[in-house]
Amino acid sequence: MTMLSRVLGLARDVIFARFIGADEAADAFFVAFKIPNFLRRLFAEGAFAQAFVPVLSELREKGAREAVQNFIDRVAGCLGISLLGITLFVVLAAPLVTVIFASGFLFGAGADPEKFALTTDLLRVTFPYLLLISLTGFAGSILNSYDQFAVPAITPVLLNVCLITAAAVVSPMMDVPVMALAWGVIAAGILQLCFQLPFLMRLGLLPHPKIDWGDESIRKVLKLMAPAIFGVSVSQINLTFDTILASFLPSGSVSWLYYSDRLTELPLGVFGIAIATVILPSLSRKHVSGCDSYSHTLDWALRMIFLIALPATLALFVLAEPILYTLFQYGTTTSRDVSMSAASLQAYAVGLTAFMLIKVLASAHFSRQDTKTPVKIGVIAMIANMVLNVVFVVPAYFVWSIGHAGLALATSASAFINAGLLFLALRRSGAYLPGSGWGIFALRMLAANMVMVVCLVVLQAQVSPFIDMVWQSRVLSVAMLCGGGFLAYVVTLLVSGLRPGDLRPKAA
Repeated sequence: MTMLSRVLGLARDVIFARFIGADEAADAFFVAFKIPNFLRRLFAEGAFAQAFVPVLSELREKGAREAVQNFIDRVAGCLGISLLGITLFVVLAAPLVTVIFASGFLFGAGADPEKFALTTDLLRVTFPYLLLISLTGFAGSILNSYDQFAVPAITPVLLNVCLITAAAVVSPMMDVPVMALAWGVIAAGILQLCFQLPFLMRLGLLPHPKIDWGDESIRKVLKLMAPAIFGVSVSQINLTFDTILASFLPSGSVSWLYYSDRLTELPLGVFGIAIATVILPSLSRKHVSGCDSYSHTLDWALRMIFLIALPATLALFVLAEPILYTLFQYGTTTSRDVSMSAASLQAYAVGLTAFMLIKVLASAHFSRQDTKTPVKIGVIAMIANMVLNVVFVVPAYFVWSIGHAGLALATSASAFINAGLLFLALRRSGAYLPGSGWGIFALRMLAANMVMVVCLVVLQAQVSPFIDMVWQSRVLSVAMLCGGGFLAYVVTLLVSGLRPGDLRPKAA
């Protein structure tokens, strides 16, 4: 289900490139959409879920059905009223928020008051999406806690369908085409929330909102959630900081980062977030019950991450331009936009493995209701990212500045710091003990990835320049390259002795 939603998300971005390209209006929309989307990551997929699911799992494990319902009712009330207040504030103070997230649109050498005004107008329309999608994430967290993963995973399909319709059908009929996308975001939020409610009714857990900040379970969620905002969302905070700095860079920088980030998000969302989502309730229950298979479950998740992330990293790096030409270089998107996006895509690809590891390792900490460790590590990684941004981007002090790609590279480097420290903390606490077979697994991965890269380089040398191809030839060529690389990778793993049975979680 996650694969379906991410593929449709990719189709959405292809439509975006065709109809809005990477000009000033596109920059304005991407900033206006990124602000509520960033906060959504904190509430719907980040800190809230990581704090809410372990407490709900604990209540469920104790078998108190009435306590579970009371907890859900109070969380719904407190979360809803908080989000409503934030939404009203931002809608009223949209210019101030736009200054915070895209100050380069108003100040600096590349200031564009019209772009700033458009971003502000778009933000007023898109920001209520935060309220809708966070409540959707709340409903999805309940379903995930009861091992119903398909419905929350397929819900983002509705967002992509709404935005594709808005871009391809509605935007050509409007004076300001990107405004159609903003209204598409709101329509998607309403549909996503309504879609999940029947499934909560089937579980008998439809929330009846009650505001009770004094409830013990609510206080426990808030206590876990406050530091978790930093611990689980450092990557998103770094990406938002990238957007702020990109607003000072040449026009198009925000869009170049957006398109490259979206391609990185495909494997991250399909596998990294999916694995982390599935193991969080399981790890939470095993921690509460004292089950000794906790470490084995985490060990399996880490192997799956490496199995998927390493080849995805190398393939995105080698095939950055062919993939971008095939997906985005149509309509208003130029070959220069592709070249610029390819640079940042390669920089983001370097950190893909770390991005995916953070999702799993952070979930391991939160399943133990340990939020202090991730927040300390998150602050370290965030500071590192800001320092590296200055080193890589600010041309006034460093002659080797590499512009928008430097922002992406700094984010990748800080992600490795984050993942490494999260891993070391789990090892030192004794929560994770690596299983047997990591040595032979590493050798197999090394051989398979080397063979795959050689295959991709050789095949790419046989293909004509993508800029000269029609879209059908581009699709066939990229399919041949990806198919050949995938086949080389899988065959090498099989020849080296890896079998499907080795991918199953081992018993404690």
